[in-house]
Amino acid sequence: MRTFVIAEVGSVHDGSFGNALRLVDAAAQCGVDAVKFQTHIASAETLPAAPNPPYFDGEERAAYFERTAFSLEQWSRIKSHCEERGVLFLSSPFSEEAVDLLERIGLLRYKIPSGEVTNLPLLEKIAQLDKPILLSSGMSTWEELDRAVAAIRRHHSQLTLLQCTSEYPCPYERVGLNVMLGMKDRYGLPVGLSDHTLTSYASLAAVALGASVVERHMTFSRKMYGSDAQHSMELPEMTDLVSGIRAIEEMRDTVVDKSDISHLQNMKKVFEKSIVTTVLVPAGAPLTRQMLASRKPGTGISAADIEDVVGRRARRDLPANTLLEPSDLVESE
Repeated sequence: MRTFVIAEVGSVHDGSFGNALRLVDAAAQCGVDAVKFQTHIASAETLPAAPNPPYFDGEERAAYFERTAFSLEQWSRIKSHCEERGVLFLSSPFSEEAVDLLERIGLLRYKIPSGEVTNLPLLEKIAQLDKPILLSSGMSTWEELDRAVAAIRRHHSQLTLLQCTSEYPCPYERVGLNVMLGMKDRYGLPVGLSDHTLTSYASLAAVALGASVVERHMTFSRKMYGSDAQHSMELPEMTDLVSGIRAIEEMRDTVVDKSDISHLQNMKKVFEKSIVTTVLVPAGAPLTRQMLASRKPGTGISAADIEDVVGRRARRDLPANTLLEPSDLVESE
């Protein structure tokens, strides 16, 4: 099973259309499957006096959304640029008006952010479009998530649930990999992780446990201005994460037959041990345990069979340190 890896650009572009395009280029070079933005229409999303998140107070929230917003034409060009670079364009809508905008440019798959889980009118509007949905669960209880899943399932089941913890950064003890597995059991749906930690460890662990989707914030530099950059992966880290995910997929999904060691025969000869004589054994003499020892290489009679050799007679004179072969022994009577 291939894990769908999303580079979350969010608003790291800081309103620069050029930066948005270059972030798509960079994400594609990192090997991700999708690049996700955020579609904010300030007047439809927030009251002017709504508070900022605790991790960003650089400017008023509504003003920030207005300043960093793109036009319909710009969103269309960003989506086309994603397609040219071979990655899926995603954007999280934070209002019904944002859904309308994204529909006008032909969004293929929706990502619903954690803060919208209880916004049932928005969920209904998106679900009625009958398109695949990724739903983050970062600040919802089981009961709230139950309602959200039910609202979407009334229309279709093209739904993947992402365990997420809405803390920036998220400490390891609150990642909740158990919750990710619990969602899979509770709803019988594909699950994944939207990872807000500062390293790749949680994402890699999620993939090892069967996550079908991993989402990580990405930036050119954590020194960039904005609400997300300081908690995002830089490009070398994102590249390494994708490589790690692909390696884990191969390890996780490949069935190894422990009984098939044909590819290890040369190693067995080098590292395993054979039965050797410790003293001169005259022809016809019975071999005692004291006459035998285990030594490398593993090309003769295996050390595992030493008790079967005890009591056998030597077919010829066997000097000390002779690596025994079956032809050195008289057949058992």
